[in-house]
Amino acid sequence: MKKIINTTNAPAPIGPYNQAVMAGSTLYISGQIPINPVTNKLISSSISDETTQVMENLKAVLKEAGMTFENVIKSSIFLSDLNQFDAVNNVYKGYFNEATAPARECVEVSRLPKSVNIEISMIAVEL
Repeated sequence: MKKIINTTNAPAPIGPYNQAVMAGSTLYISGQIPINPVTNKLISSSISDETTQVMENLKAVLKEAGMTFENVIKSSIFLSDLNQFDAVNNVYKGYFNEATAPARECVEVSRLPKSVNIEISMIAVEL
C-alpha cells in the first residue's frame, strides 16, 4: 500500500507529484530544490545557503513521515556545476553521522527546475 506524504514545512510540488510516497517501510522523497516554504521564494545567495535550504526541506518531509536523516539509505544530488561539490559536501555532512551516512551519487546536470543550482532526492526506510 502506498501512502502520500506532504507537509507545509517544505515547498509545495511544482508539478504533478507529491513530496514523498511511503511504500511499505520505504519512503521515496521527491527531489527538493532551494525554495523557502514560508516565503515560497528561491534561495540563491550561495550554494551553501541553497544546500542548507534543500536539506531543511528534506528534513521537514522526513519529519512528516516520522523519520530523521538516520533513516536515509540513499541520496541523489544533482548539481548544475560540479565545481561546487566541496561546498555542497561541507553542508551535507552536517546532517549525517559519517559512520552511518547513506549511499549517494552526485552528478552534474545541464539544467534543473527553475534553473536552480542543486536538487537532492532521498530514499529512507523505517528502522
